[in-house]
Amino acid sequence: MTPIRRQYLKIKHSYPDAIVLFRLGDFYETFDADARLAANELEITLTSRSMGKNVKVPMAGVPAHALDSYLAQLIKKGHKVAICEQLTEPSHSRGLVERDVVRVVTPGTVVEPGLLDQKSNNYLAAVVEENGWAGLAWVDVTTGEFSATQLEAAGIGLELERIAPAEVLAPAGELLGNNGELPGEPPTDPPGGWRETPRSNITAVDSAAFDLNTCREAILSHYGILSLESFGCDNLPLAVRAAGAILAYLTSTHKANLPRLSPLGIYSTGAYMALDPQTKQNLELFQAGRGHSSEHSLLAVLDQTRTAMGARLLRRWLGQPLLDPVDLNQRLDVVDSFHADGFRRASATAALSRIADLERIVGRIQAGASPPRDLIALKTGLAAAGELVDSIGDSAATAWLRPQLAPVSEAPALIAEAIADEPTGNPGEGGVIRPGFSAELDRLKAAAGDARRFIAGLEQQERERTGIRSLKVGYNQVFGYYIEVTKSGIPQVPEDYVRRQTLVNGERYVIPELKEYESMALTAREQIEELERDLYRRVCAQLSESAEAIQRLARGVAQADALASLASVAVANRYVRPAIGRGHEIRIKEGRHPVVERTLDGGRYVPNDVHLSGDDARIIVLTGPNMAGKSTYIRQVAIIVLMAQIGSFVPASEATVGLVDRIFTRVGLQDDLTTGQSTFMVEMVETAAILNQATPRSLVVLDEIGRGTSTYDGMAIARAVIEHLHNDPRLGCKSLFATHYHELTDLANTLPGVRNFNVAVVEEGGGVVFLHRIIPGGADQSYGVQVARLAGLPPAVINRAWEVLNDLEQPGKAAPVRAAGPGLDGQGLQMPLFDPSRALQELVLGVDISNLTPLEAINKLYHLQEKARELPERW
Repeated sequence: MTPIRRQYLKIKHSYPDAIVLFRLGDFYETFDADARLAANELEITLTSRSMGKNVKVPMAGVPAHALDSYLAQLIKKGHKVAICEQLTEPSHSRGLVERDVVRVVTPGTVVEPGLLDQKSNNYLAAVVEENGWAGLAWVDVTTGEFSATQLEAAGIGLELERIAPAEVLAPAGELLGNNGELPGEPPTDPPGGWRETPRSNITAVDSAAFDLNTCREAILSHYGILSLESFGCDNLPLAVRAAGAILAYLTSTHKANLPRLSPLGIYSTGAYMALDPQTKQNLELFQAGRGHSSEHSLLAVLDQTRTAMGARLLRRWLGQPLLDPVDLNQRLDVVDSFHADGFRRASATAALSRIADLERIVGRIQAGASPPRDLIALKTGLAAAGELVDSIGDSAATAWLRPQLAPVSEAPALIAEAIADEPTGNPGEGGVIRPGFSAELDRLKAAAGDARRFIAGLEQQERERTGIRSLKVGYNQVFGYYIEVTKSGIPQVPEDYVRRQTLVNGERYVIPELKEYESMALTAREQIEELERDLYRRVCAQLSESAEAIQRLARGVAQADALASLASVAVANRYVRPAIGRGHEIRIKEGRHPVVERTLDGGRYVPNDVHLSGDDARIIVLTGPNMAGKSTYIRQVAIIVLMAQIGSFVPASEATVGLVDRIFTRVGLQDDLTTGQSTFMVEMVETAAILNQATPRSLVVLDEIGRGTSTYDGMAIARAVIEHLHNDPRLGCKSLFATHYHELTDLANTLPGVRNFNVAVVEEGGGVVFLHRIIPGGADQSYGVQVARLAGLPPAVINRAWEVLNDLEQPGKAAPVRAAGPGLDGQGLQMPLFDPSRALQELVLGVDISNLTPLEAINKLYHLQEKARELPERW
């Protein structure tokens, strides 16, 4: 076995669960099983290499300069990759080049720009549970953001859904499923819903990494502090364990440069609104439509940010609405100041447009992975940040933001002094460090220049001296510089020429002076490479000392960018500032759906009002046909409330929003075939979750509850849900209930908090015109056949549907519906679809006699009598 084979096997033994990319010159090579896997996943050639007597191993490699693209493919496919670098230069090594793993790349520890979405954070999270409680910590190694919390275990799934980490760490012992899978393998039946979060790549780590004492010491050591009271987590042992496990994991994956992290931030999930996956999907916050495109999402409407930092922050805000009116009004004040002053908004936007991703640039500088262009972008961005401060002004509205934008002067001054304005190549190639920064580097460059100039002029000089017109000066890697003379010129060669190589058509020579200048040029080049790389490392190390100040400034820039974006959107779309309070009232005048109105031509969207309160208007029962706008209306109310609670202006002419603690939605038809749940079962499970979790301060949006089963079952469930929302003292929440069951409008007669509204429709020539106007009262029919005709059903189907509908709707007629072909009763007849007597029975049993006033009793009796007269004789 060759020495390099032994070296590789020793390194691979330490990283059995990772693909080891082993640096050999200009390539990263893989061997054995790693090579077969890499060849398959990357679609590269699988070869073999002899690595000892009778030792031939599979091998597959990728060029070092193309590492990022291949690394991205492996990470996206869920692989862990260990990057093994050459730690010494081959020219300076005696024997085998020293090699070791400098970094292990996993989905949650990626720092390469080409592997990241610039507008989204890339979080690594850790979770530990104990006795019904959980600790959660998460970090973005590209920005340094590091946070932790302790919460009830039941809420961990929602918090992970909000964070959407690329990778989740958990103790290996806790990941053993009911089928007894080995630690480190994804469990097929994991105990706990959070482990099934589809966007999370769960990584099992040694349970010892979550030991409380070990984690406590890791945090204290990393930050150089004496007590965890500095971070407010001394009494949060599970949060400490999760945070410590992350530090241990980062230490193992970032072997050479452990990223510097911001001070550990402890937060409470009670400070903001939790959004479940169904609500985010139904309101289309981040993705929309069947294709899950982001183009028509709410985020796409609101995001006019100019920096990647602002885009990431706005995305976090949208998934984390606030519950404190003080914090919300603070944001709204800044949006208002930008909204009211077009010049201020324009100057801030111009400054923001010149600010690069400061957070991630600093992260790359600290990780030793920052190219020279990052430093120029940092210098430009820090200068533009100073202009941003001037554009924001010093009004009371922006007073809280200005301290976060305190200037950082040392870093740009150092970059301006040390780095060329337009650096060329990589450090070591001579075009990065500014002339005048290092006298030694300038001397070496001058010496190398003198040598190159001598060599460049030697050809003409020797032609004149020797009279050999065909004489040429050349270079190759074997002989270095040489003088080449053709056969015809050999008789004229001077005595001081030393022959080095014989060619078919001539000879190659060297002279002492040429070798002297060659040595001078090559020595200077090596020294320049070494010195410039060293100078660049020292500049980056000095910049790292300003990392905390730059990260603080970056967070301020992100906030200013997100708020300016909300102001720009408000101006462009005629949004207004909402009035925020702790009351129960939601009153919106001329509200609009921000996404739908953008897809329509100007002026086509029909605005509508809504009024919900905790007293006489808790529940709106909304009836009307499909396509008339019921779903759009109920969702736009929820979206307007959510926008208000992130600090945005809202699409309305006037809005008052009493803060809600949760927004729940049950919208749309969907099944879950993987778990064997039908459409109706999914609907009932989601409805049950809402009824079990909502509070009096919640906003509930329900669309067509009960439509997945028979008519009477569905109507009974829908009615019971409304009554429960209204009557249960634990609920009493504000609700919007869209339904086709117009029979449910009767609830407004018995439940004081229920109000009926419907979508206005006009019938014209057998068709319908949807006015999209929400008006008081209930609808008297569903217009289903008209909608079916608009959908393009064949005329024969539409005509037959009209016949059936007319038979069913004739009052007092007991005749069964005549079938178009052989019927179920053998005589071409079908039984009626509904049992009128059962409906009347339900109406009678539903009367709350003990709570009726005399007048209400008379009205109810009259109503029942009218219904009885409509019954066919056979019933």
